Amino acid sequence: MTLEERMDADLKEALKAKDAIRVSTLRMVKAAMKNLAIEKRAEKLEDMDAIGIISRQIKQHRDSIEQFAKGNRQDLVDKEKAELAILESYLPKQLPAEELKAIVRSAIESTGAKGRADMGKVMKAAMEEAKGAADGKMLSQMVSEELAKLV
Repeated sequence: MTLEERMDADLKEALKAKDAIRVSTLRMVKAAMKNLAIEKRAEKLEDMDAIGIISRQIKQHRDSIEQFAKGNRQDLVDKEKAELAILESYLPKQLPAEELKAIVRSAIESTGAKGRADMGKVMKAAMEEAKGAADGKMLSQMVSEELAKLV
């Protein structure tokens, strides 16, 4: 079962259960997936495309939570956190820090990086190897630390 099929089934269940937050969250993701499919002129999206969409939406939700917390809007913080939990359930299990460091070191070796100037190449290689199982911010920080050791 693809990620898109799983989301369709979960959306049907949420509609039957009248779970408004899950319904709105899944519809939001489905709309973004449909837009990407139209943009790519594809009948169906690959799971990696869907994971990319979900990852972007998770990042947006985390930013929103931070902004709403600064604005003392606890009601909106709670809503965003509920949606974030739903979105995170569709991502692959996140890799532990030790495995991420191994991926980063392997990416540095494979790209032949010499310092911080090669950060983009290393990040691209590391993100491809992690395949959505790593937070981009944490991965970026690890890449930066490992490249700093090379200099």
